[in-house]
Amino acid sequence: MTELQEKTIVVTGGAGFLGREVCRQLEPFGPRAIIVPRSSSYDLRNKDAIEQLLTDSRPDVILHLAAVVGGIEANRLNPGKFFYENAIMGIELIEQARQFGIEKFVAVGSICAYPKYTPVPFREEDLWNGYPEETNAPYGLAKKMLLVQSQAYRQQYGMNAITLFPVNLYGPYDNFDLQSSHVIPALIRKVCEAMESGKKCIEVWGTGSASREFLYVADAAEGIVRATEQYDGPEPVNLGSGNEVSIRDLADLICDVCGFEGEIRWDVKKPDGQPRRCLDTTRAREEFGFDSSTSLREGLLQTVQWYQKNRVRKAA
Repeated sequence: MTELQEKTIVVTGGAGFLGREVCRQLEPFGPRAIIVPRSSSYDLRNKDAIEQLLTDSRPDVILHLAAVVGGIEANRLNPGKFFYENAIMGIELIEQARQFGIEKFVAVGSICAYPKYTPVPFREEDLWNGYPEETNAPYGLAKKMLLVQSQAYRQQYGMNAITLFPVNLYGPYDNFDLQSSHVIPALIRKVCEAMESGKKCIEVWGTGSASREFLYVADAAEGIVRATEQYDGPEPVNLGSGNEVSIRDLADLICDVCGFEGEIRWDVKKPDGQPRRCLDTTRAREEFGFDSSTSLREGLLQTVQWYQKNRVRKAA
């Protein structure tokens, strides 16, 4: 058990989509301070900047959520950038955390670390049974290296470093940029813009046959905070909802939630990505009592409402 009261906690990526919710859920524990480093002050790709951050903040706990991330197209266009920047941030942070004697380090990885043809549901023991799906392999492998480093540092230095692997996230404050967004925000934006402009159809990548599992951002934050407080083991832990849905059914559900009655046209020349994704969430339940509580429909409704309100505010 990691007592969070009166502790100084650094949350990298704490101003982002997931990070802001993690910070919000940490507050009731009464930490001394929650510090969110901004890239303008601390470039986490730079060793000296990380050393300066830890010198300035003297944290007891670090939650590493910062990532350079995007959807299939962004991964396809930036494999080198996604590998290098994600790997170097994590590697240098963990090394500096060790040197500064940090009490606990929480590395947040990615479902993209799993092999392309992992048996469903994905069990943590399957992480090394093959190569990741090609379009996001560099990103996934960079994140998986943090698991290797955490376990190695635990073995050699006794460092309390844990690694979590959340499934695809969605919710308010997500990235809705069509050039870099993931499937849910991209579909929501396409549907809302089609309705506003009176279009009778939307175009969606792939065949719709691939499946995904989605976790509402507030549920993901709860899992991360629970693990930070209660989990001290060396083994990685999946964070997910345990519910699988095809992209075709997801698109239909988003159209239904938004009230869009037009046609969905599938661009089968575009990639589907990994064929299936669904996690075994037994370990999270057994180790720190985490179960997601937000249904996909309810989470989508909250996300759509936030997006529609946010767009109106920007346009005003």
